Amino acid sequence: MSFVEDSLSANASHHMFKAVVSHAYAYGFIYPSSAIYEGLQATYDYGPYGTALKRNVQEFWWKSMTQLQENIVGIDAAIMMHPTTWKASGHLDGFTDPMVDNKDSQKRYRVDWLIEAHAAQLVSQGQPTQAKKLLEAMGNYLALGDLAGIDALMQEFAIVCPLAKTANWTAVRQFNLMFATQVGAQEDATTLYLRPETAQGIFVNFLNVQKSARMQIPFGIAQIGKAFRNEIVARQFIFRMREFEQMEMQFFVPPGTEQTWFDYWQARRKVWYNVLGISDDKLRFHPHQQLAHYATAAVDIEYAFPFGSKEVEGIHSRTDFDLRNHAHYARKKIEYFDPELNKSYIPYVIETSVGLDRLILMLLSNAFTQEKETTDGCKARTYLKFPPPLAPIKAAVLPLVKKDGLETKALKLWNHLKCDFAVGYEATQSIGRRYTRQDLIGTPYCITVDYQTLEDDTVTIRARDSREQHRMDAAAVADFLHNKTSIKSLLLQL
Repeated sequence: MSFVEDSLSANASHHMFKAVVSHAYAYGFIYPSSAIYEGLQATYDYGPYGTALKRNVQEFWWKSMTQLQENIVGIDAAIMMHPTTWKASGHLDGFTDPMVDNKDSQKRYRVDWLIEAHAAQLVSQGQPTQAKKLLEAMGNYLALGDLAGIDALMQEFAIVCPLAKTANWTAVRQFNLMFATQVGAQEDATTLYLRPETAQGIFVNFLNVQKSARMQIPFGIAQIGKAFRNEIVARQFIFRMREFEQMEMQFFVPPGTEQTWFDYWQARRKVWYNVLGISDDKLRFHPHQQLAHYATAAVDIEYAFPFGSKEVEGIHSRTDFDLRNHAHYARKKIEYFDPELNKSYIPYVIETSVGLDRLILMLLSNAFTQEKETTDGCKARTYLKFPPPLAPIKAAVLPLVKKDGLETKALKLWNHLKCDFAVGYEATQSIGRRYTRQDLIGTPYCITVDYQTLEDDTVTIRARDSREQHRMDAAAVADFLHNKTSIKSLLLQL
C-alpha cells in the first residue's frame, strides 16, 4: 500500500470511528457522564440500549464460563479490600505509568503515547527506520525502568508537546494509578484503595471457594466487576476509562501443566469471539515479547478497531506468584491437597481477563453498517448488525396503523411476548420510519400487525439484515424468537 493510500485508509478509519461514537451518543447506547455539568473526562454512562447490550454480553460470558463448565464457579468480591492486598499483589509499589509534564502547556502525558505518536509522524514523513529505532529504544528503556534513558530519547528525537509545540519537559517520573480513599474517623482513618483489577478478590478467596464449593484442581473462579485506574490521559471513547468493568476467570492448575492449559484457553476464547460474530481477519493473538517477572506466557487478544488493533482480552500464565505472595503477607498457608498425588502444593494460575467496556466498543464497531442505495431500489441505510441474542431489543411489534383494531391486536401480541423477550412497541409515524428506527438500535426483527392479521391471525416478520419479509402465525412468534434470539442459541455453538 502506498503512502497516499495508507493516509486515505487512516482518514477513513478516523471518520468511521467518529461515526460509531456519534451513533452511540445519538441512539441511547453511551452518553458522556455528568453532561449537564460539561461532563467528567474519561467517564461515561450507559443509556437504555447500551445497558441492555452490556447485560446481554455479561450473561453470555457468565454462562459460557460457569454454567457450561462443571469446574468453574463464580464469586462477587468487594471493591474495597484490605490495603495489604495491594502490597502483596505488587500494585502498591509497581502499578505505575511513566509520565511527563510540559512546562508551557501545563499538560501531563504518558511518555509511551508521546513517543508512539512521534514514531507514527516519522513514518508519515517517510522515515520508517528512524521510527523503528525510536520504538525499540523506548521498549528497552521501559523494560529496564531507565527513566533517564527515556528523558534522553525524547531530547534526541526532539519530541514536542502536541499543544505547546515545545520540548520544555519535566523529568519523566512514575505515577501510581490507584485511587486512594480514607475509611474511618479522621483522626484514625485508614487508607484504602479502589481495586485496580478484580483478580485479587479471586486469589484471596481461593481457599474459601475451594473448600466450600468442594472444587478439585483443575478448577476456575470467575468474576464480573468494576475496577478503577487513575489514568492521566484516557482516550478513544470507552476503550480506556478511569472506571471500567472486567470479566475475569482465574484457572488453577497443577504446576507443570500450565502450558497445556494456556494453549487450551487460547483456543476456547477464539471460539467464543467467533460465536460473537468476530471474524478471524479482525482478531489477532499477539504474544508478549517482554513478560512480567512472574509470568511464563502471555498473549493479548486484539480486535481491529477503526483506530488500530488493540487489546480486548489478555490470557496470562501467572505461575503461583499471587497465591504465594498472599500467603507470605497474610502469614497463612494457601495450598491445595491433591488426593491423587497425595501431597499439597500452591497451584499455578492461567488467567483470562476481558475488558467489558472494550467488548462493547468492539461490538459497536463490528456491528456498525452503512449500506449504499442498491440497484434493486433499496435505499441507503445505517444499521447495527448485532448477533440477535446480544441485541438490546430482540423484536419490535408494530401495528400497520393506529386504527381498525390493529393497535389492540398488536398490544395483545406485545403483552404475550414481553415476559420472555426484550420486545419493543411502536405505533407512531409510517411503518418505514419505524423500521429505520429499529435498524438504528440493532433490533433484528420487526413484527408487523396488519389487516391480514385480523383475517387469519398471521403477522409479517421483517429481518433487519436482509430486509426480507415473510408471514407467520402469531402463535408461532414466541418459538421463532426463542430459537433466533436466546442466549442459548449462542451457547450451543461453543
